[in-house]
Amino acid sequence: MAGQPTYERLALAISNSALAQDTAAALRDAHDWVPQEEAEAVVALGGDGFMLQTLHKMLDSGRILPVYGVNRGTMGFLMNKHRPKGALVERVNRSRPVGISPLRMEAINQNGDTRVECALNEVSLLRETRQTAKIEILVDGKTRIEELVADGVLVATPAGSTAYNLSANGPILPLDSQLLALTPISAFRPRRWRGAILPDRAKVTFRINEPSKRPVAAVADQKEVRDVAEVHVEIARDSELTLLFDKGHALDDRIVAEQFVV
Repeated sequence: MAGQPTYERLALAISNSALAQDTAAALRDAHDWVPQEEAEAVVALGGDGFMLQTLHKMLDSGRILPVYGVNRGTMGFLMNKHRPKGALVERVNRSRPVGISPLRMEAINQNGDTRVECALNEVSLLRETRQTAKIEILVDGKTRIEELVADGVLVATPAGSTAYNLSANGPILPLDSQLLALTPISAFRPRRWRGAILPDRAKVTFRINEPSKRPVAAVADQKEVRDVAEVHVEIARDSELTLLFDKGHALDDRIVAEQFVV
């Protein structure tokens, strides 16, 4: 394909699972692998959790490379199918790039300290105790719900819409939809509110009501900030990541297929 990049300097990222380690051993002689700091792209062996770890490390380091995932885990939604007899390097160079912009979470705790984290799947707010959380929800500075009484609430990207968001009965979003899902978690009041679909240019703010009595934690994928008072969430447009998928197995195709699973 015209304009298709060719990746010659490839690095291996390997999860600690025995399956990933065995696969890596079989691939050692298949290519002249280089350290990640010298690579043009990365081959990640593991599951979805390991893929998220790999991408988060790139965001933290500031050196972002395309990543081709090989499923050596359980679900493998973000990964390509493992083919033991296939020429892996050729598959990488025939793959289709898919750009994903993460969410940026700015969480301010009850002491006024601020922490910034990125999330590829979702930012979720969760009650810390047996008492329900009480959360004010603002979109672009305008209050949309004065008080959500619930176990929590989340904002999901299209790539993350089939993860926790779907388990919370949120909508599945096509990858190119330029939308975000705002989904309550076990809402008590307003009982009939099922969430909202927002343009991905929206900035969502959560303010915790009664934070001392009803403490809430904010979680960006796997990174948690406890006892938050206010949380701001928006797309991090300066941190786009690239996943590489085999043709016919791209992430947007999987998102469509997931809507027909019964």
